[in-house]
Formats: sequence, C-alpha cells, structure tokens
Amino acid sequence: MFQIERRQQLIVLAIAVVLLFGAGYKYAVWQKVKSANEEKPALKQSETAGTADTAARDVKVHVAGAVEKPGVYQLPAGSRVDDAVRLAGVLPAADLNALNLAALLTDGQKVTVPLRQAMLPAGTGGASGAPAAGFTAGTGSDTQGQVNINTASQAELESLPGIGPALAGRIIQHREENGPFMVPEDIKNVSGIGDKRYEQLKNKITV
Repeated sequence: MFQIERRQQLIVLAIAVVLLFGAGYKYAVWQKVKSANEEKPALKQSETAGTADTAARDVKVHVAGAVEKPGVYQLPAGSRVDDAVRLAGVLPAADLNALNLAALLTDGQKVTVPLRQAMLPAGTGGASGAPAAGFTAGTGSDTQGQVNINTASQAELESLPGIGPALAGRIIQHREENGPFMVPEDIKNVSGIGDKRYEQLKNKITV
C-alpha cells in the first residue's frame, strides 16, 4: 500500500512539474511579445522626431530678380547665397558681383539678383565703371528722354504720362519685391497698368 501511495505521489509531482514548466514558458513568451510591442511606438516616435529635426534644419528662401526660375526654395541649413542662386538659374545679364555669394542663408530671406549695368568698353574715352553711353549719370533717364523703370526715382516715374504718385510707388514696390523689369512690357505686371496705359508709355520707358 505504501508503494502505491509513493508511486502516486511521484506521478502527481511529475504532472505538477510539467504544468509549472508550461506556465513558465508561456509567461516568458508573453513577456517577449509585450516588450516588442512597447518598443515599436518608441521607434516610430524616434523616426518622427528625426524627420521633424531634419525639417527644422532646412531654410526656405525667396529668390527673385535676374534668374530663370524665381520662387521659394528649400535648402539645408548652412547653405550659401550661391547655392540658392544656382538652383534658380542665373540669367546671362545677372550681376552676381553685386551679391555676397558666400553669405549664409537664413530662413525667410529674400535674395534679389540684380541686372548687370552696361559699362563702357575699355579705351572708348570713359573710365572703367562709367555709365554706358546714352544714360545720364545719377538719373533714371537716358539722353533720348526715356525713363529707366529699373532705376528711376519716384519723381522721374511721375513725369511719365498717366503715372501719378500712387502708380509710381507701386512700380518701385514691384521692382523691390520681384527684382528688376526684364523688358519694358513687364511694367504691365504692376497693378493699374494695362495695355492702354502701356501704349502711352512704351516709347518713353526703357530698362
């Protein structure tokens, strides 16, 4: 009888060991799955933060003036004026020497590329850097009486037919915000100057 009870005890003990082992194995698997699920959101959050940091390190600048594709460009932080100008494409008549191409860009900056001023060729009687023949130094008018809409003052613009103080101010504002006019007809981009008024102006203005 003692032997039978002893055998039963061993069987019960063996069953208990198996059950405990199985429960421990299931608990370990559950813990592993739980840890993996907890790490995934943290990883996603880290990736999102990294993307946000990259965006924060970029700068947006407005390139205007004597370029092929004026507009807003996004560049990495630490970029130079030269990088923005090259992205926009420089026109042959652009005066890059008027810009500090090595300057660092800042977010929200506007880079206006000016047109190169016409210069007298060497040996033509004018000093190097003098205004081109036909233009009166220090004014926005040439010797034929045409007004250069890129350099004319408020008063000079008001001397044009149909141009009052308000329109003259808008012309100056337009060239400051968008760069120089490329051809005289570009003046029609100024609010208040349509085809009819341009017909009155076209023989009296130049760029």
